[in-house]
Amino acid sequence: MAKHVVATVDEIPPGERKIIEVGGRSIGVFNIKGEFYALRNICPHQGGPLCEGRLTGFVMADKPGGEYRYERRGEILRCPWHGWEYDVTTGQSWVDPASVRTRRYEVEVATADNIPSTYQPGPYTAETFEVSVDQEYVVVELPG
Repeated sequence: MAKHVVATVDEIPPGERKIIEVGGRSIGVFNIKGEFYALRNICPHQGGPLCEGRLTGFVMADKPGGEYRYERRGEILRCPWHGWEYDVTTGQSWVDPASVRTRRYEVEVATADNIPSTYQPGPYTAETFEVSVDQEYVVVELPG
């Protein structure tokens, strides 16, 4: 699996998203209450730009006519083309949950000390200087 640094944590505040191009794929990276999730930016229904859709939640009641409450605010993504809804945290469809889901990618937050690297150390050593970095980075993992 290849890992790609796609943003700093500060670039995607809670409730926001960033659409990126990685490995020939358009991917939406979402910050839901401080947790990061990544979904393929293609709606399985008819190929719409899923990650450009509106983030919503659910209106729920314990019984018909009961007291309504709004739950999972900002966790449900509605496709801008036809309104199909997907759970950002799992990719699961709420229109046809038994058979439809969108591609979800693993996401981690890394510090400058543990950013993924494909470089192998060489035999030579250069003079180095202490550097401090005060940011964290969002890393998306794509299948190889």
